[in-house]
Amino acid sequence: MPLRRVLSRAVLALLVLLGGAVAAIGGVSLGGSGLVAVALAAVVCACLAAGVVRDGATAQPRQEVVDVAWRTAAGTGVALLLLSGCAVLAGGAVTALLFAVAVVAVGVRLALRRIGTEQRRPARTATPLDRADAGWGRALSTAALGREWVRTSHVLAVERAPQARAELVRRREEALDELERRDPVGFARWLAEGATVDSDPAAYVSGRATPGYEAA
Repeated sequence: MPLRRVLSRAVLALLVLLGGAVAAIGGVSLGGSGLVAVALAAVVCACLAAGVVRDGATAQPRQEVVDVAWRTAAGTGVALLLLSGCAVLAGGAVTALLFAVAVVAVGVRLALRRIGTEQRRPARTATPLDRADAGWGRALSTAALGREWVRTSHVLAVERAPQARAELVRRREEALDELERRDPVGFARWLAEGATVDSDPAAYVSGRATPGYEAA
């Protein structure tokens, strides 16, 4: 094993032991009522973090909610105990300074990680549905327009970015306009029978445009 890795692990182990000792001192200084307050704060932070993750678009929402909740609770509890221990050992002023430095360091790390993620994100391949012209729908079949309506319904249900949602809404409107242009009678029948976000309007549209008709 390289010497650098051995030294880094030794330093990490030393920091963990030192942090554990400081947290233990902080727990003893708080007493029973203080520990209850720390536990309540950890639970509240865990609930807030779980709510944020649950509202987001995740592949496995239940598992991610559980993971984020217990990690947030543990991190909150440890942080409060460390602050208490530092206050006992070094005083309030030094503790406040260390807390500010830690917050800045965490913020910088998160910002760098986000920048790295954006740089590694592959560029999205353009498709006919990404074209800015209003006539893209005429190049697609009626079945493809129906599939686009159903597909964007599912995407819109999980997409949170305002710009992306606006683009999805625009595509959906253009797809419906083109379907109505091709068969206004069939399109009206789809609406009359209770059109929903997961029903395929192409099943009611013949695909043959009515002469002289243009959708509004």
